[in-house]
Amino acid sequence: MKMTTLGQPGPATSQFGIGAMSFSGLYGQATEAESHAVLDACLEADVTHIDTSNVYGMGQSETLIGSWLAARPGAREQVTIATKAGISSRDGARFFDNSPEHLESELDGSLKRLGTDYVDLFYIHRREAARPIEEVTGTLAALVKKGKIRSIGYSEIAPSSLRRATTEHHVAAVQSEYSLSTRAPELGLVQTCAELGTALVAFSPVGRSLLTDAPFDRARIEGIPFLKNNERFMEPNFTANLDANARFCALAADMNISAAGLAIAWLIAQGDHVIPIPGTKSTAHLTELLQGTGRKLTSDELKAIEAILPVGWAYGDRYNADQWDGPERYC
Repeated sequence: MKMTTLGQPGPATSQFGIGAMSFSGLYGQATEAESHAVLDACLEADVTHIDTSNVYGMGQSETLIGSWLAARPGAREQVTIATKAGISSRDGARFFDNSPEHLESELDGSLKRLGTDYVDLFYIHRREAARPIEEVTGTLAALVKKGKIRSIGYSEIAPSSLRRATTEHHVAAVQSEYSLSTRAPELGLVQTCAELGTALVAFSPVGRSLLTDAPFDRARIEGIPFLKNNERFMEPNFTANLDANARFCALAADMNISAAGLAIAWLIAQGDHVIPIPGTKSTAHLTELLQGTGRKLTSDELKAIEAILPVGWAYGDRYNADQWDGPERYC
């Protein structure tokens, strides 16, 4: 397993992590046994980074990770754990709260569910637009001094925001959607993270199944509200994206690797600071994903991938209008 760090300097971690949103039921309910089996398989494969959030299943993901840690003495010292806060709701309406009181209170709840007295990385899940990012970074820095977190991060922010935050405290990681189907981070974020010694943690690295050998079918999509209303999974875009997926799967087969593994290998090739964090509740799918961690792509292979899936190939935006509430656009 290739290793990297969470920021520079930062704790050593695998250049592949497990995104634990899949434990929360968003893509179908995950049992404790399934979640624990995935985490066990990760540890056996030297995958040492676990990424979650307080809002994944309203604490369910963190609780499952906590029960796994409790049942495996010594596991906490073998992994780096990241969680997030900053998204809240009132009367069914979602809003963003980056106040010191909210962030520390939510962090304390996360620590209790995880069964640990610190996390290695604590992200702002979504920025509160009216609150200066320098102020929020100061709040996170205070939590570092208290020993509750080891490093700080942001999710879905622009390169310019990262530069502003870094004037107050080193930002260990920025989490952003990044994959062969979502390449906007290449317009500044990948480069800025590398320049500032910040890890780029890439979520949805297999395009929410569109970069795998078994993309979700229509029946599965209808049962997942997020995808049902997402432009890439609505017709006529969905059929066009499946056609592109078929070409990618054929290329992966010719290269003797799973499509998911090839998508992961491509991301790892984008820089030592890029850490893909696919999510799954299936150990079989995890095995496919892990194929990419041991495959170093040649320049010819990278060109072949680019020929099949050139920049901008995907049909439809990655989010619909409502889903765009929170992420910062910068290009």
